[in-house]
Amino acid sequence: MSQSIIDTLSSSEQVSEVFRKAWLAKAAAPRLALLSTEQKNQALQLMADALVEETSSIITANAQDLHRGRENGTSASLLDRIALNETRVAAMAEGLREVALLPDPVGEELESFERPNGLSIRKVRVPLGVIGMIYEARPNVTVDAAGLCLKTGNAVVLRGGSAALESNRRIIEVLHEALAKTEMPADALQLILDPSRSSADEMLKLNGLLDVLIPRGGASLIQNVVRNASVPVIETGAGICHTFVDASADPDMALRIAINAKVQRPSVCNSMETLLVHRDFAALHLPVIAEQFVQQNVELRGDAAVRELIPAISQAAAPEWDAEYNDYILNIRLVNNIEEALQHIADHGTKHSECIVTEDEVNAVRFLNEIDAAAVYHNASTRFTDGFEFGFGAEIGISTQKLHVRGPMGLPALTSTKYVIVGSGQIRG
Repeated sequence: MSQSIIDTLSSSEQVSEVFRKAWLAKAAAPRLALLSTEQKNQALQLMADALVEETSSIITANAQDLHRGRENGTSASLLDRIALNETRVAAMAEGLREVALLPDPVGEELESFERPNGLSIRKVRVPLGVIGMIYEARPNVTVDAAGLCLKTGNAVVLRGGSAALESNRRIIEVLHEALAKTEMPADALQLILDPSRSSADEMLKLNGLLDVLIPRGGASLIQNVVRNASVPVIETGAGICHTFVDASADPDMALRIAINAKVQRPSVCNSMETLLVHRDFAALHLPVIAEQFVQQNVELRGDAAVRELIPAISQAAAPEWDAEYNDYILNIRLVNNIEEALQHIADHGTKHSECIVTEDEVNAVRFLNEIDAAAVYHNASTRFTDGFEFGFGAEIGISTQKLHVRGPMGLPALTSTKYVIVGSGQIRG
């Protein structure tokens, strides 16, 4: 879309909220890209301070979302994703401070060389430009996305879901108030308040305004963006994550990892949805592990072999092996060997996070090498697939694709590159 068309449409009273806010972000992007690291870090620190100072008003706005959700019959797991308290607001602020402390990737020289003709060539990191983000439920994503994008010199247009509308509205108001005290243009941070499907669909076609789209949410949202966007997309995937407990696994370790992977926070994408257990291990230890899950209020569903050991649990129907519950529900399947575990994950995984618990180094290496996923674990919970846990300060999502970036996306993932060439009058013959 040409600049003249953008200028004309931006002044029209008929222009949509989505277009207007994307245009404002586009106009702010060049000014944002000129800021120094110190100016960007100062803005992030002030944003963090503002969140803490306005904790009460943010929680009040969040209470409206929770009340509306309960009235509409929203599940407990989704309400947990929406809910904010003093601890969670403080964690959002701390995430901004962590991002401020991290090295600024913009301008980083990745390689340099000189050609025989005397041309000096450098490859450096640059902002992507304007990032559009379509996401659901979790208000902390609003803060994480704002911090990561602004630190990397990217303007950002956020479109959250209706479930957290009031929370997101108040968070952006607070962040804008903080940005007004800095050199960073407040227009570089935009929130779409229209939660309808049409607003999301409009973002998919904003070529010339948005440089990249990042969807974050359930499988249907992500696939709608991937299939219908003409703007380039970084795909974040649904999380059907598995833990495979091998025959040689340490029973105490297996129990700790499995419980943590499912129960610590079941509503997030890196929680375990299916537990695969070697038949030999299951015969000795699965009833004890199952009892621990039951005590944690987890509903268990198993295949026929599991139900022979634990008759009280329900049968797992075929579609449930492909379900992302994000809830206190867990599938369990017995396998005869690592080959069966690898095949099950290949058939039902979403290339997010997969774990093997084993003392067999050969099986561990095979699992780590053969599993096609953004994160693979040996003897550790899948719950660690997280930008904060990886030392990124925060994350804008977890990419399950292979081009551009993969896994938790921190600051470098939100940059592109360009070549800077310096000559002394060379011309090509």
